[in-house]
Amino acid sequence: MGVSLKDIAERAGVSLATVSNVVNGYRPVGAQTRLRVQQAIDELGYTPNLSARHLRRGRTGLIALAIPELTNPYFAELAEIAIREAGRLGYTLVMENTAAAYEAEMSLLNGAQRHVIDGLVFSPVRVGRDEVLARATDTPLVLIGEGVHDAPYDHIAIDNVAASRSAVRHLVALGRRRIAFIGARHGDESQAAHLRLRGYRAALAEAGLPYRPELVAVTAQFGRRDGVRAMRDLLALAEPPDAVFGYNDLIAIGALRAVAEAGGRVPTDVAVVGIDDIEEGRFGTPTLTTVAPDKAEIARQAVHRLVARIEGAAVTGPLTVQTPFRLVPRESTTGPG
Repeated sequence: MGVSLKDIAERAGVSLATVSNVVNGYRPVGAQTRLRVQQAIDELGYTPNLSARHLRRGRTGLIALAIPELTNPYFAELAEIAIREAGRLGYTLVMENTAAAYEAEMSLLNGAQRHVIDGLVFSPVRVGRDEVLARATDTPLVLIGEGVHDAPYDHIAIDNVAASRSAVRHLVALGRRRIAFIGARHGDESQAAHLRLRGYRAALAEAGLPYRPELVAVTAQFGRRDGVRAMRDLLALAEPPDAVFGYNDLIAIGALRAVAEAGGRVPTDVAVVGIDDIEEGRFGTPTLTTVAPDKAEIARQAVHRLVARIEGAAVTGPLTVQTPFRLVPRESTTGPG
């Protein structure tokens, strides 16, 4: 038989109601009484039945993280952190892979899982502000990434314009003058690709360098193959770039491959920078210079804000949180050693 709340009450010499208040956080309990109850919990090895607790409160204890690409290491690393953080708060996190499809994003946004999950952390790509405003469910929602702006929901993201500017400033400081950008997109100006292009252009202007449209490569997706294809085209120009800023690390890694295939040297001929600080970039040859978002802080903020909404905590909102980032110079721009 497992340890019950009654066992704890008897060990601590308090009422069953007092133990329940401590375990479930219902009402304030005096410090000395709380200490006695906690000591009894520790001595008896009590483990709360989280499923029963959630059911008593009319919840499932499940929250979802909806991402556009499960195989992207950035999202995999973010999800791993979010799973741990949810567990610390007594929730189980389940994954939803939208594959950046409009229909899948709309289905989740409008409550496809509303009877299963208590809340949703959502990284949208295709849906915009209008769709978010018109959602047909009141399931708690926290947005991450740059897919939607100015919606009445908590939003956790880095400043993409500033992050991109820091990457290009680094290349300029190294003496690079023909700096390409790989990963531009057509469409919604609020998307991260447009914001990163804006930061790229701002850094060029700041350095007195001209914006050259031929050095900006539009890609269908944001993977390694897209980086390879775009870099091959850039290297075929009459005046190829001497540096490349990739929309993300995967594109930058593809660009590194294309330079190697062409017999070029990194960073002597072409310096390369990405964004995301995925683990793969730390172990290639050369290692990849990157802009590292604080993934732990993004995951922590998103999960904590969502749980606060679910549990009706006294939180301000909606809140927009810009999490930190930092430039991490490595061999792809500074060379070995």
